[in-house]
Amino acid sequence: MDKLIIAGGARLEGELRISGAKNSALLMLPASLLANEPVTISNVPHLRDITTMIELLGSLGVEVVIDEKMQIEIHANTIQRFRAPYDLVRTMRASFCVLGPMLAHYGQADVSLPGGCAIGPRPVDLHLKGLEALGARIEMDEGYVKANVDGRLKGAHVFFDVSTVGGTEHIMMTATLAEGRTVMENCAREPEIVDLAECLIKMGAKIEGHGTDTIVIDGVEALGGCEHAVIADRIEAGTYLIAAAATGGHVKLKGANPQHLEVVLSKLDEAGADISTGDDWIELDMHGRRPRAVSVVVGVFPAFPTDLQAQFIAMNSIAEGTATVKETIFENRFMHVHEMNRMGANIRLEGNNTTAIVEGVPRLKGAPVMANDLRASVSLVIAGLVAEGETVVDRIYHIDRGYEQVEEKLASLGANIRRVPSTG
Repeated sequence: MDKLIIAGGARLEGELRISGAKNSALLMLPASLLANEPVTISNVPHLRDITTMIELLGSLGVEVVIDEKMQIEIHANTIQRFRAPYDLVRTMRASFCVLGPMLAHYGQADVSLPGGCAIGPRPVDLHLKGLEALGARIEMDEGYVKANVDGRLKGAHVFFDVSTVGGTEHIMMTATLAEGRTVMENCAREPEIVDLAECLIKMGAKIEGHGTDTIVIDGVEALGGCEHAVIADRIEAGTYLIAAAATGGHVKLKGANPQHLEVVLSKLDEAGADISTGDDWIELDMHGRRPRAVSVVVGVFPAFPTDLQAQFIAMNSIAEGTATVKETIFENRFMHVHEMNRMGANIRLEGNNTTAIVEGVPRLKGAPVMANDLRASVSLVIAGLVAEGETVVDRIYHIDRGYEQVEEKLASLGANIRRVPSTG
């Protein structure tokens, strides 16, 4: 297990290319199980979660070919098994989404209940409710979801009680091979859902309304192969923009889509950043200034993303003024707050730990810290970048799940950061 050692105080300056979106690629890999021909996905980030999903497909007997540029070719017709084991599914929630595609294409699937970050309950009941509406027979057996169907699934009306990204993606994929029309309402609208839909359409799916709260799928008898490039990772882009703002820096991100980050760019503008954009780039310049504190309320897209909440708290911790950050998506997503307070931040939690009141301080002090989820971990890296002295961030396997070469990218922008093995 590795850790990051950061000597704070350097401004982030320079240019950076943003990697492909983890949350797009992760769902395109199981979506390939729907196809009768090879599916090729490019611009895939080299991350632990991607590796886990590839291992899961391999455990099913699916042939996966990867080149040196992380272009991935999946041959789903080599599948031999329909049981997704606990030891792989438990490490990552997205792996549960092999269930629907296997069921839709092959009529059967046994998948362990999922794991992932410890950020509160994220039940799969909405997934299962949607699959049952499509005609799946589902039973639970010793921690596994066992699903089967006679013949094809049937199109249905699916209404999500709450907006769910994973549920929207899972049912949308599955319904592409269902007989008849499926109408999904109260869908999530994230760009990664749109990207997945566009990939499925290239495979021959008939999908309309993706990117709105109502998606209509007319099922087809079979899907074929395709080639698809993953969109840029808006959360990675947002993370580096926030890190640059916190350090008073100046960065240009290439390959980033500003339309996917409109609310984040607006908040960074409030913090005092000068921002300019093009079709596929974003530039932020703080001119060496300390950021102003900015309040945010986390919500479903297009509101401020929960996956950038922790990073924004890190910036607010050294900003001028006081800000309120309200989390409305997940419980237990303020685990980074106690670690930041150990570094000298002045943050208190209110409202049953759903709201953080952040009073900016002139500086933080380096300390050994660790976190229990992906975004909390990278927020502590940002705190380390603006702290006096040395910060050691432990348990960074969380970061490796979602950030490609994080220390190399930060170092290229001038950060004093290095990865070393943990001892003991």
